[in-house]
Amino acid sequence: MPNPRSLPGLDESFWMDSTDMPEHAPLTEDFEVDVAVVGGGIAGLSTAWELARAGRSVAVLEADRIASGVTGYTTAKVSALHSLVYDPLRRARGAEAARLYAMSQQDAVERVAAIVDEVRIACDLERVSAYSYAAGPSSREMIEAEARAAAEAGLAAAYVTETELPFTIAGAVRLDGQAQFHPRKYLLALAGDLLARGGHIFERSRVTGLSEGTPCRVTTESGRSVTARDVVVATHYPVFDRAMLFARLSPRRELVVAAPIAAELAPKGMYITEDEGKRSVRSTPLDDGRRLLIVTGESFTPGTGDPHEAFRRLDAWMHERFAVGPTAYRWAAQDNDPSDTVPLVGLFHIGVRHTYVATGFGGWGMTGGVLAGRLLTSLITGSGARLPWADLYDPRRLGSTLREVSTLLGQQAEVAKHFVGDRLRVTHLDSVSQVPPGTGAVVRVKGRRCAVYRDQDGTVRAVSARCTHLGCLVAFNEAETSWECPCHGSRFGVDGAVLQGPAVRPLEEVDLVDGGEV
Repeated sequence: MPNPRSLPGLDESFWMDSTDMPEHAPLTEDFEVDVAVVGGGIAGLSTAWELARAGRSVAVLEADRIASGVTGYTTAKVSALHSLVYDPLRRARGAEAARLYAMSQQDAVERVAAIVDEVRIACDLERVSAYSYAAGPSSREMIEAEARAAAEAGLAAAYVTETELPFTIAGAVRLDGQAQFHPRKYLLALAGDLLARGGHIFERSRVTGLSEGTPCRVTTESGRSVTARDVVVATHYPVFDRAMLFARLSPRRELVVAAPIAAELAPKGMYITEDEGKRSVRSTPLDDGRRLLIVTGESFTPGTGDPHEAFRRLDAWMHERFAVGPTAYRWAAQDNDPSDTVPLVGLFHIGVRHTYVATGFGGWGMTGGVLAGRLLTSLITGSGARLPWADLYDPRRLGSTLREVSTLLGQQAEVAKHFVGDRLRVTHLDSVSQVPPGTGAVVRVKGRRCAVYRDQDGTVRAVSARCTHLGCLVAFNEAETSWECPCHGSRFGVDGAVLQGPAVRPLEEVDLVDGGEV
């Protein structure tokens, strides 16, 4: 009998499925370089490549495999048009902040194109137009304001009422000269060039310790360390809390579905709307001459909601709006939204001189990561003129607007709700025996809350339900078979292994032999 909760498509991203997985050895001995970069996604690899190109010796330490975390599950839009950002930024921080944001983001778009030419990367790079659109009249005014603000910020943005989409819209901001590409083809080639320039890449080397001395030192879970003059923490969500950045970041998970479509029916541009639960649309070429339509949406906080039903809504929307074939892929992406809409790139916190961070890209990590590489290299090497947008992205900036204070309070209230409220529940299920095959639940076993998963053949696995980051209770994501923390977005496998930070330690295994019935 088919599972009524089964979902269509391969449970994997197209980017991961369509590329090989070259291996890099783990760190097995102590090492010394000019710069240690923690994290092998687009921010980490871009920074490492820029530094190596500038003559620095660099080592990248990745907890799993490079370009396989958040970057391997992106939608890979390379654009300076970020849904609705310029009008809110102009109102919150002024016209100059909006202008610098626009300049830096478009610089990142052009930097990607330049790197593709310099390194000769075959990554399906296409220069296309980007659109932020209003699905209905109720959001038209915001789109009109965004078009004005983007143009005043220096972008060649225009307000339009018609697009190539096969359905009507109320209005859109259009920005030409943007780009889309295959992110893993791009980054794997960049990694190869990094190695050719004398850089080092260590995979399966999760960093668990950081000493901000002179020099700095990062330590891995194996006990091996890398000594460096400078350290860059580019782990998407920082794995070290000393800068209190967790109070300024809000994790958000979004679902993705993809299906083949005839090339002549595929949209040539990139589209996004905040309406209808958020919808983002683009396409990428397939080997058979068709294209793959990629649709993203249904935002939710990790560990909350029903991803199964959200996947179904997104999939239904795609099939209703576009003449696609059967769903081929489905996956999920995770982003961190900064409290004041601007990423945090620069010195980690007040008082340090050699530790840097790149985080808070808010769903726009392709330009954000490339921007981070340029900016951090400028700060670390001190060569050339200081980039004019360095202060805009400085993580040490203080929340100075009522908008940011309100956002911060809202974010922390949500965290407190889970941290305290989830503990007030008596239990999620009364006993381990009530957990159905193929699902997981939090169960109290001998007075302890345990995250219990039962696979399809009845085998039970139990781990502590307390996230190893700051102790919030995890919840089960049935659609992705994972445990997720609703406070700061850490994700774990059913065996407790860390899938996504900021947690760096696995959930503790629980022996049920002396516990409740299984």
